[in-house]
Amino acid sequence: MSKIHKAVFPVAGMGTRFLPATKASPKEMLPVVDKPLIQYAAEEAVMAGIDTLVFITGRHKRSIEDHFDKAYELETELNAEGKNTMLNMVQNILPKHVKCIYIRQSEPLGLGHAVLCAKPVVGDDPFAVILADDLIDDGGSGCLAQMIDVYENAQCGVVGVQEVDKKEVKSYGVISGKQIQDNLWDVDTFVEKPEPKDAPSNVAVVGRYILEPSIFNILEQTGEGAGGEIQLTDALATQAKSEKLLAYKFDGKRYDCGSKLGYLEATVELAMKHNGVGKRFTEYLKQLNL
Repeated sequence: MSKIHKAVFPVAGMGTRFLPATKASPKEMLPVVDKPLIQYAAEEAVMAGIDTLVFITGRHKRSIEDHFDKAYELETELNAEGKNTMLNMVQNILPKHVKCIYIRQSEPLGLGHAVLCAKPVVGDDPFAVILADDLIDDGGSGCLAQMIDVYENAQCGVVGVQEVDKKEVKSYGVISGKQIQDNLWDVDTFVEKPEPKDAPSNVAVVGRYILEPSIFNILEQTGEGAGGEIQLTDALATQAKSEKLLAYKFDGKRYDCGSKLGYLEATVELAMKHNGVGKRFTEYLKQLNL
């Protein structure tokens, strides 16, 4: 039985919806309370048993590599000042057994192209894809761990989905298929960003995937789709014609941190749960009489 050990993080996007904050800093490094978005995504992968993190990067993304690397000057200073809690924090952002690999995407040709860039590292293994924009809080081991459980039972590709208002489907890839359980669909095809009247369902794909390596050959043959980019959903639609593919509605709340509103919602709600400031922050919000 195949196991999932590698996760791909497409992080080459420009983050234009957050300008000017993202002019010189990657959107994946935007903090939610005290951790950047990319760290939440990496921690979710590690909790699911992933030991190889593959980052598909672009220009101006060096701070992502720096975040997961050693910081000799900072660690030396913290050690000298006896700030052991902080020292332990920066030295253990990832467990020692987890390795990070960085691949440059030379130009932004879409999510499908970003995933294809990982082929030399992933090879013939099944793998996960996590979009850091989608922060998912399930209060437990994470969305990806749920999906790996589904994969290990079915041994086929799995995409994470949620049900959205029909008028919102034009912002998503939407599935068409047969519902086989309350939280599981057998996928026939995908439609990328359909108009509400043309959408086959209101079950929308979000930023979590477990993919079979056959997707690479399909991506190599996939032309430009919506937005003039190589769309992962187009390749998945092709794959679904010949291979079993499941859509899984995960437990937990998804925050669309690619939008300003979703990012603010995540910041407020995770701050209220934070061990250090949660109680005081909640009391502050109550004082605002909103």
